[in-house]
Amino acid sequence: MTVLLALLLAAAAGYVAATWRCRSPWPLARTAAWLAGLAAAAVAVAGPGAAHADLHAHMAAHLLLGMVAPVLLVLAAPVTLALRALPPPAARRLSRLLRTAPARWATDPLVAVPVNAAGLWLLYGTGLHTAVAHRPALAAFVWLHLLVGGYLATAAVLAVDPAPHRRPVAVRALALAGGAAAHDVLAKVLYAYPPAGTVAAEEGARLMYDGGTVVTLATAALLWRRWYVSREAVRAAAQPA
Repeated sequence: MTVLLALLLAAAAGYVAATWRCRSPWPLARTAAWLAGLAAAAVAVAGPGAAHADLHAHMAAHLLLGMVAPVLLVLAAPVTLALRALPPPAARRLSRLLRTAPARWATDPLVAVPVNAAGLWLLYGTGLHTAVAHRPALAAFVWLHLLVGGYLATAAVLAVDPAPHRRPVAVRALALAGGAAAHDVLAKVLYAYPPAGTVAAEEGARLMYDGGTVVTLATAALLWRRWYVSREAVRAAAQPA
């Protein structure tokens, strides 16, 4: 876990340094969102939820790391910051990288959201959760996967950063709904069939269901707001001068 905390600290320092090199003023709210997201991830990794045996504490960490932190990190628009802060040749290379096939798949909600949901089912629907409790290296990999998978899925839905071949908002909303359904069904399965060797399983499953619903509704509200603002901007631009 020490390695993960060091990575989070490096990400915070790198983002702040990039804001200093940005060619235009960078919104303070985005910097605050980035730091808050990393703080949420750090609390999840270093807190009691990392112990895995207490499913209630573990699910609190799961929600912070896999859902709350990704929303905050996405709102910070790190790719946009990188494109503005990097020297022009490096920014052009990053732009070309974003147009490659792997990057398009990673930013496609019809790919990123199902892959994230499948990872959760693999973790909690098999014996992997129990195995993680006794293997620190595997646990670190799982925590990192939760954060990265949650970030990619959320980024694909909200589309804050520039992305080639962006899906229409209706497709992104449908992907969000599908991911939420998979998350809710998994919570119900865990309520009925908790992982072996865990305590507070029913409380953990309820927290997963209720907390996941709250974060999903917040994400849906952000998606609607971004769609509404963009629509109003298009209407304003179409008005005769």
